[in-house]
Amino acid sequence: MEFGDPAHVLVVAHKTATTPALLDAIRERAQRGPAFFHLLVPNPSPVDWPPARVREAMAEGERVLARAVPLIEAAARHPTYGSVSKRHDPMDAIEETIYAGDFDEIILSTLPRGVSRWLHLDLPRRVAHLGLPVTTVIVAERELAGVA
Repeated sequence: MEFGDPAHVLVVAHKTATTPALLDAIRERAQRGPAFFHLLVPNPSPVDWPPARVREAMAEGERVLARAVPLIEAAARHPTYGSVSKRHDPMDAIEETIYAGDFDEIILSTLPRGVSRWLHLDLPRRVAHLGLPVTTVIVAERELAGVA
């Protein structure tokens, strides 16, 4: 990234993609300097689901993307893009997206401790090994009440 060029920020979220905590983190990042944001929704289905259920889960991921992108655009004050990964492992989804793009940093948004599979998998630490700055947003349970 050249000095003055916008940063490319990968935002990784699923159930937390529309929460105030994530949108606040995006607003805060956007205030530090110009940035493009890309929302990645990892495949929400387990690897052993039958194809019909995987398609349903992928469709849910697309609905999350459709709800979240306008909110992220408003928080970032910049056009936002997104994708739903076909990868079942969130780390694989992140690596694949990073290697296909040109990202400078990552915002990882996850459910609260005790509920989050991503925290149980130690995803924030694993993502940090990719060599990019990582901001982890752990959403409070009270924020999930109104999230669809």
